[in-house]
Amino acid sequence: MKITGYRSLSTVHDWGRVTGDVNGVQSGNTTPVPVLIIETDAGIEGVGLGAHSDIERVFPAVEGEDPRSVVALYDRMLDWVFKAGHSGSTFGTIGAIDMALWDLKAKAADEPLWRMLGARERFVPGYASGLEYGLSDEEVAALYEQFADRGFKAGKLKGGRDLDRDLPRLEILRDTLSRNSRRPAIMFDVNESWNHAQAARFLSAIEERMDLTWVEEPLRRWDAAGMAALRGTVRAAIASGENLTGLEQYRPLLDANAVDIVQVGNVWGITHLLRVATLAHGRDLPVSPVAYNANPAAHAAAAIPNLLTHEVQDLHFPVGLDVDQEFDDGGIVLGDRPGIGIIVDEALLTSSVPSPVLSSASGPHIRPERAALRLVAEPDVIDVPVNPLRPVS
Repeated sequence: MKITGYRSLSTVHDWGRVTGDVNGVQSGNTTPVPVLIIETDAGIEGVGLGAHSDIERVFPAVEGEDPRSVVALYDRMLDWVFKAGHSGSTFGTIGAIDMALWDLKAKAADEPLWRMLGARERFVPGYASGLEYGLSDEEVAALYEQFADRGFKAGKLKGGRDLDRDLPRLEILRDTLSRNSRRPAIMFDVNESWNHAQAARFLSAIEERMDLTWVEEPLRRWDAAGMAALRGTVRAAIASGENLTGLEQYRPLLDANAVDIVQVGNVWGITHLLRVATLAHGRDLPVSPVAYNANPAAHAAAAIPNLLTHEVQDLHFPVGLDVDQEFDDGGIVLGDRPGIGIIVDEALLTSSVPSPVLSSASGPHIRPERAALRLVAEPDVIDVPVNPLRPVS
């Protein structure tokens, strides 16, 4: 079997709500979902999800190769771009290709990927994470009721800007999930929006009122010294890592004993997740993958020995993707379809998918100008109108 080509497609995920975090909120209910199809001369095709804007540069590293050599091809892709570096969009492209190659390998063996990777169970424990920063308190309660209906006993709230807003919402989340557990696990994600002093003060105030299981990305992703110091001042576990690209970026955090929970993003591919999990396992640290549309890396999560829990952001799937998984008993139930279990309806993708509504000036992937530099809590409005009396630099 040889790799012969690829097709780059796009669909959208319709959340039925706005999504975002303390850094910004999407301007509409849909977000883009890039889809990569890797073609072979055997007629089997692999599906990879995630942005792959550097595909033209990276694809020659795998063209003509046997896709079943997926681990070797992952390193070949890293070697292919070593002068320019493999962070950012390049690492995302490598991850999308890697995911498609694992899909191909499992399809060629006629097995679901979780089985091929050696998992004993198809169930992946999860936690609810609705990206709900732009919702009202009432909408937050209604959203997490849907997760509670599927048995979820753990959930994560976005916040970090206004304590008077965040505390009641954390309590809403806790009370909603309490129908499934006397003491649900409550996590708080601030998406790198604090400096060290802010983190200590904010978390101290929260922990006077309630118990946090973990605080996520309290400081910048590379601040090993800051997170190590914070670990000694708060009860909550420190979770971070979703935006790190490559094992070399994890080493400083692990060497400094800066994190309690090692996170890894689904968009960086299957091989990356497996390697990070092994690195964390050597330190007796648990791993928690951060979700992406259709949860493709849940197959790898099922097979790692130090899996803690897997983020679940929505109970529905992107337009045109038939995904063989269900949500029940507070987690992901993977199916028996070969590969990662995704069938792409390309006709639907090309003919019926609406254009995503995106803002180029703000949103959860754009760091605000005053992040970690706010002296007091500001009004909880993401896009504050520019003051006409204040000169713009």
